[in-house]
Amino acid sequence: MNTLPQQLDIFEHSRDVMLRNDVLQHLLQHAAAPARSACHALAGEYPQDDLLSVFECLIQALERRSNAPLPSHAALALERERLTQQVCPAARRAMGSGADAWLHRHWRELAERAAHLPFQAPCAEDHAAALWLRGAHWAAAAQAVERIESWRRIPAPLAWMLQARCRQGELDACWGLLAELAWLAPARLDALLRDLSDPLLTRLHKKFDAEFEGAGEVADMAWFPAWVLLERPALAPHLAQAWPSLHSAPERGMRLVLELLGLERQGRHHELVQRRRALRDLHGPLYAAYMATR
Repeated sequence: MNTLPQQLDIFEHSRDVMLRNDVLQHLLQHAAAPARSACHALAGEYPQDDLLSVFECLIQALERRSNAPLPSHAALALERERLTQQVCPAARRAMGSGADAWLHRHWRELAERAAHLPFQAPCAEDHAAALWLRGAHWAAAAQAVERIESWRRIPAPLAWMLQARCRQGELDACWGLLAELAWLAPARLDALLRDLSDPLLTRLHKKFDAEFEGAGEVADMAWFPAWVLLERPALAPHLAQAWPSLHSAPERGMRLVLELLGLERQGRHHELVQRRRALRDLHGPLYAAYMATR
């Protein structure tokens, strides 16, 4: 006798799930008007539903979509902050693992609206290249970086190009950029390597952190390219492609290691002893790492 009422209760309790799914389906299709109607239906029957405010945020994001160029970096910053602080958390709550693909479209649309705005260092994140990366469009990000004058001398666009090319599977062609970023902005390289999650880079990064006897600070990452040469001498031709930078000690250290590897291959003992002495005088921890492999 109790079976039917229990089944009806289960059906009744699933009504809110069905209405939620109606809203979600339209959201995933980027259909603002149907999503708004479905949300009204949910609110009419379940005015206290926990997802109503989340759905409202996402529907408003769809209703605000535009292809009009943004007038300024300040306007772009407002749009970027709204996406980051409001829309992204709402999408992840409502869509779970499906949120990233949905959000990529919004980041790409914002990048298109920002394409005409020039790079400005004080507001570096408000540039199309950074937005293309958040939208997982690696080729477009690289193209946007290439339009920045002297991008290879500026930490932010240099990091963007390194990320874009690594994401496209071009690691062998990226070692020079990696070295340049290490010398210019070691903290930025440290963060990027953690974000990329490339198997080889992750292994090298972890081993460097564990074994390199530096100052124990993120600034030690400036020595990472030179240390990598000791771990992977076969990468010498790739790291040698790094452009001259500020001639800092870490840069000179990598150049010295390159020389030492060449002298070892040629068996030039006298010059080898001289260059080893120069490495020892330049940086004790790098010299120790070098000698540990000899």
